[in-house]
Amino acid sequence: MANSSAATQHRPATLEKREQILKAAVEIFGNKGSTNGTLADVAEQVGITHAGVLHHFGSKQKLLLEVLDYRDQADVAELAERHIPGDLDLFLHLIRTAYANARRPGIVQAYAVLSAESVTDGHAGREYFEERYTTLRREVATAFQSLCARAGVDDADAAVAHASAAILAVMDGLQLQWLLHPEIVELGEASEFAIRAIVNGVLSPGPDLESYRA
Repeated sequence: MANSSAATQHRPATLEKREQILKAAVEIFGNKGSTNGTLADVAEQVGITHAGVLHHFGSKQKLLLEVLDYRDQADVAELAERHIPGDLDLFLHLIRTAYANARRPGIVQAYAVLSAESVTDGHAGREYFEERYTTLRREVATAFQSLCARAGVDDADAAVAHASAAILAVMDGLQLQWLLHPEIVELGEASEFAIRAIVNGVLSPGPDLESYRA
């Protein structure tokens, strides 16, 4: 009983230290990448030993995966159900997320670096990003299908599939441009423009581009 009580008593401090390590890892991996960024770098930033980081996370690979999960939790932190909404609210959530990301460059930088690295052989985050994109494409497609049904748009399956991938691509691509040129690219505004254009393109497609030739 005494040991159990002591564990409970120290749990808040443990959680606080874990979050400090995660925040440091976000910065280190964002600046150096997951290969060049070391646990020693993370430990130094937090003011603990390399062994201290291992005590909380077990390995660099586990810390990397926890960083990715930490990023996901930040996306839904303000939502009552802690889950991405559906239907029209999903698109509005994506827009709000883009504006929120403009206020948290460290998390955006870590995500951009780790997602790019995930295509390399043996990367610890490969499965995470494959599952993430698969899940998000499915959820965005479901939201599109709901909007199409309400708008009376038929035979839009191909457009929905393309649009679902395009929304995710444009959001990630704009994050990269914003990290490189934050004084030029307005992340929230540009993301909102693109998402609105893609949604409108599915619900009310305009003429083919060829029609604009003089």
